[in-house]
Amino acid sequence: MGQLDGADKSTTLPIPMKFRVLPACLCVSLSLLLIQSTNGAVVFRPGEKGPKYVPPGEEELNGNAAELFATGQKAEKDKNPSRAIKAYRQLVRKYSHDALAAGAAFRGAVLLEQNREYLEAAGTYRLVVINYPNSPHFNEAIEGQFRIGEMYLAGKKLRIMGIPYATSMDRAVEIFAGVVRTAPYGKYTARAQFDIGLAREKQGANDAALAAYQAVIDKFPSDPIAADAQYQMGYIWFTASKGGTKDLSATNNARTAFEDFLFRYPNSEKAAQARANLQQLEHKSTSSSFEVARFYDKQKMYRSAVIYYNEVIRQQPGSAESERAKKRIDELRAKVGEKVIGPLPDKEAEKKKAEEAKAKSSGANPGGNAPVLPPDVHGSLPPPPSGPSLMPPGSSLDSGSNATPEPSPDNSGSSDASASPTP
Repeated sequence: MGQLDGADKSTTLPIPMKFRVLPACLCVSLSLLLIQSTNGAVVFRPGEKGPKYVPPGEEELNGNAAELFATGQKAEKDKNPSRAIKAYRQLVRKYSHDALAAGAAFRGAVLLEQNREYLEAAGTYRLVVINYPNSPHFNEAIEGQFRIGEMYLAGKKLRIMGIPYATSMDRAVEIFAGVVRTAPYGKYTARAQFDIGLAREKQGANDAALAAYQAVIDKFPSDPIAADAQYQMGYIWFTASKGGTKDLSATNNARTAFEDFLFRYPNSEKAAQARANLQQLEHKSTSSSFEVARFYDKQKMYRSAVIYYNEVIRQQPGSAESERAKKRIDELRAKVGEKVIGPLPDKEAEKKKAEEAKAKSSGANPGGNAPVLPPDVHGSLPPPPSGPSLMPPGSSLDSGSNATPEPSPDNSGSSDASASPTP
């Protein structure tokens, strides 16, 4: 029978064990050689069984400030940002007062930002601003914080283990607040304060947003961003007024905010939109007043209904709603009478009027307890004697006498008198 070529030289038994172990040993040896050729290190530590491999950038770095800074610089050139960050961080921690510390902190923040470790980068930029205010990188560090804050304001999501899990308006507010606190007169401070308002507005925290915008107007009135803050305050109230609420305060507050905006910034590019919003608010206010009036009308609370009908007439005289309000007031006047729909009487005035009527009917003096004299009694008395008095000093007039004592000069000296004495 024919045979296959080479069949007599082929091995049909299983491969011996030594030939299986040899390739595995070669792979392990090659792996160890590759590990040792990298920047990592095999570290021997007391109390540990055998050496431990430390990845590049995680090994302990020692040396003085200059050596650590040089290590960081070399790592940057070698495209090893983790090792560079480690060296710069070690320098700042051990030699925070060294002349190289500010530059090391700033370079660490830049590398962290490039590595997309944004929150840690923002914190390191803030460290530069707080601890090294005289650093040449001061303004760049503020700008770095602001840049990261704007990124989170735009919707950057926080990540845990590389997985996005939440939007971060609170993080944006924290970063912007750091800018405001650490550089209250800086280039980005007014804008950071404004962005706090934007972040809160996005969260629906309108009270906090209004407070932030008001702070822009109060602290930075001459900054161009103040106009935007004033407009946003009006816009928040304007949006609230469109929610169908029966409360007119949102409409009134929106109107006030837009009127203030047009008074302060008449040449703003948003002036036209503010005027258009005011027109909508006027119509909204009239419609709201008319709806409230109709509500009270249906409840047969006619006096309250007339108050709101009159408000419609005052807000937009000549409008269709105004004419309807006038017509309904006339109908109510004919139906229930002026007394029902008129203003409530003044209770104090009514009480005083009743007391005066009671005093007249009883013949008493409303101003005191003395009897009321006839109106011509003083004219019927004889004139006072022209000569000296004949009555002994200290005596009193007889009760039946018609004489009256001579009036004494007025020396009351009232405090509210304003006339000058005549000669």
